[in-house]
Amino acid sequence: MIHINFTISYIEIYIFFINLITFIIYSIDKFRAIIKASHNRISENTLLLLALFGGIIGAIISMIFFRHKIKKLSFILKFIIVFIIQCLILYYLKINHII
Repeated sequence: MIHINFTISYIEIYIFFINLITFIIYSIDKFRAIIKASHNRISENTLLLLALFGGIIGAIISMIFFRHKIKKLSFILKFIIVFIIQCLILYYLKINHII
């Protein structure tokens, strides 16, 4: 008989939900951009912070799926910086055996 030990840590739950939330927020911003609700858009700083706090995968998927913010060079450059910062944080956590 095969036994599969499947446990989910709090970090994995957090990563799942922050990516889901990030995907939804990017989607909402894209929808608002389509209907020209410029007064009610989500700020780029909020989008970047969601990515920085662990939602980078949700952000990338949303950007590709909805073709959102992919033509805005200033946002892409900031996004790349956020991605690099997140990679450095993950590397630091990994080498110190925190995760």
